[in-house]
Amino acid sequence: MEILRPRGTRDFLFEEMEQRKYAETILRRVFETYGYSEIKTPLFEELKLFTLKSGEEIKEQIYHFQDKSGRELALRPELTAPVARLFMDKFQKSPKPIKMYYFGSCFRYERPQAGRWRQFWQFGCELIGGKSPEAEAEVISLANQSLDELGLNEFEIHVGNLGILRGVLEEADITGDVQDQVMGIIDKGDMDELKEYLDNLNLNGIYRKILLTLIGLKGGKELLIQVEELVKDIEPAFNALKDLEDLLNTLDSFGMDNYMVNLGIARGLDYYSGMVFEIYVHGLGAQKQICGGGTYNLIEVFGGEKVASTGFAFGFDRVMGALESQNVNLTVNDNLKVYVAPISKNTRQKAFEIVQSLRKVGIASDVDLARKKLKKILSYANNLGVKYVVLIGERDLEEGQVTLKDMETGTQESVNMDKLVDNLKKLI
Repeated sequence: MEILRPRGTRDFLFEEMEQRKYAETILRRVFETYGYSEIKTPLFEELKLFTLKSGEEIKEQIYHFQDKSGRELALRPELTAPVARLFMDKFQKSPKPIKMYYFGSCFRYERPQAGRWRQFWQFGCELIGGKSPEAEAEVISLANQSLDELGLNEFEIHVGNLGILRGVLEEADITGDVQDQVMGIIDKGDMDELKEYLDNLNLNGIYRKILLTLIGLKGGKELLIQVEELVKDIEPAFNALKDLEDLLNTLDSFGMDNYMVNLGIARGLDYYSGMVFEIYVHGLGAQKQICGGGTYNLIEVFGGEKVASTGFAFGFDRVMGALESQNVNLTVNDNLKVYVAPISKNTRQKAFEIVQSLRKVGIASDVDLARKKLKKILSYANNLGVKYVVLIGERDLEEGQVTLKDMETGTQESVNMDKLVDNLKKLI
């Protein structure tokens, strides 16, 4: 009987896992440098945590089930909602701001394709209780520095503000679910569908023109003058524009000059309330977006206090794909440094003593457990990529010595057994 991986999942082998661990370590270091602390939430939550914010239709896109007690549960499709639930449960009365980061797998029942899996990983953060625009600027700066330190090149940070688009729609009396539908179509980037939908709404021609013009605007801060001219008579949109201007000025103070204003970002989730940003890496096709985030009011949606919240998440798998596409050298640490090789059965017990003495001082070591012949031991050690092999022969033991072989140069020397650990510490 053949047993296969579930569709939409992957196996990660040794080298790929080393690369993912290396990238994970860099991200953890950068996030913690910014004062964020790690949290973990369950892989599954109550189903209503996700239907409450996204509607019943989300059930078609996620894994949900009843447990043995009849409770409706779901594998988490993302991590913002679980973090909001955690905040309400543990941190509502804590001093703010609260800075949390997370790394974990999520699950969505989607058609698998390039860059899109049913099990995938997110690495992200939430800053709850900070004030805008400084909290927003720090979050964007964190995302930027993270990618810089990973060694990724030619990524684009696009920044917008949903309040500008929503302000225009409100002025045109497009509100509630209909407004959310419009924003969802904008998020998809399908202009033909958007124009048809706006026609069906009989949207006033002036607001239609303003909306379609705004969506197409991308560029530097100089765009704000053009935007102001478009929305100067629409108070909510004008106020949101001023918020965006404050953010861009604050980003400049954070030393960032590689962002682009993009008023077509909609982030189709209706709990986003103001600033939004996305990061793209061209050359990845339809999966070019590797990061998304913004300011949201999800905690209030769940019945909690009204508190400013800003966050983002990297699609960790897409980040790894982007690094691979740019041939970024993710230095894989050669964890295994030493291989201990008993040459005969009479030296096997001593080999175990020696390998344990190396492990206890932190030298990553392995020992022959398959009773191979010497030639095969050396071939196996070479395949593992170890730097040194400790050869233990009977005559060496009688003299209180072992033979240390440098696998790179092929040279070997006799070493007193009581000095082996110190010698290897200096070499490794």
